[in-house]
Amino acid sequence: MGHKYQISLISDSTGETLNRIFLALKSQFSDFDYEKKEHVFIRTKNQIDKIIEENERKENFIILYTVVETKLAKYISSRCEKQKIPCFSILGNLILNFSKLLNMTATHIPSAQHVLDDDYYKRIEAIHFSMVHDDGVRAEEVNDADIVLLGVSRTSKTPTSIYLANRGYKTLNIPLVGKQEIPAALREKPDKFCVVGLIVEAERLSDIRNNRLELMKENKTSNYSNLNFIQKEIENSKKLFKKYEWPVIDVTRKSVEETAASVVKIFDINKRTKQWK
Repeated sequence: MGHKYQISLISDSTGETLNRIFLALKSQFSDFDYEKKEHVFIRTKNQIDKIIEENERKENFIILYTVVETKLAKYISSRCEKQKIPCFSILGNLILNFSKLLNMTATHIPSAQHVLDDDYYKRIEAIHFSMVHDDGVRAEEVNDADIVLLGVSRTSKTPTSIYLANRGYKTLNIPLVGKQEIPAALREKPDKFCVVGLIVEAERLSDIRNNRLELMKENKTSNYSNLNFIQKEIENSKKLFKKYEWPVIDVTRKSVEETAASVVKIFDINKRTKQWK
């Protein structure tokens, strides 16, 4: 085993960008042993001093930061250099290089990405839409959706919908349960909508449903987690998707983020080649 590292993530905003970058970074090192502490809305030298003073005596202390205000970013760099603390600016060089490329001066305003503009309100509207149209509720309003997700129970429809909503896509998801009919609008004009079918390997789905039944303390004798029943469910869903020529994503080994990225790719292709939006 290697050393344990003390990681401080310093952000002048919510820290969301920095945390995502760190997650991507640490995923590349399988034996990376660390403790992480996040410091958000850091905008003064005194705050920086306090963080460094609290951690400077710890072994293997590392700082990663996203601070767009130039003077404060330079202060972090100089303090760390003096005390020989490894520190890395995540956005600094990128902003500088982009500024040169665009021949424009960056605003260096903290939290600029969180401004309450049209895009922000579009995301809020999409989140509200996706929440009230979850699990087949108000499916008759499918014409108002940007994306429609179909799949049998426990194929990550809801978390994928919410993730897409955070990206600004109004997403309606419909479970394929028993003989439940999909909205007539989808059957009558299947090319008019961005419909994506979600499938998963039967064995994996059986495990997921069994775990859910255990958590809910429900009877396992139902068909809900029966492997043969699940296989039939999945096959029927595949036949439906094939009938209407809807694209399919196998979510068995995909994270919600990966599934959503694939859905957005399909949406973009459809938007370029079809006239439904």
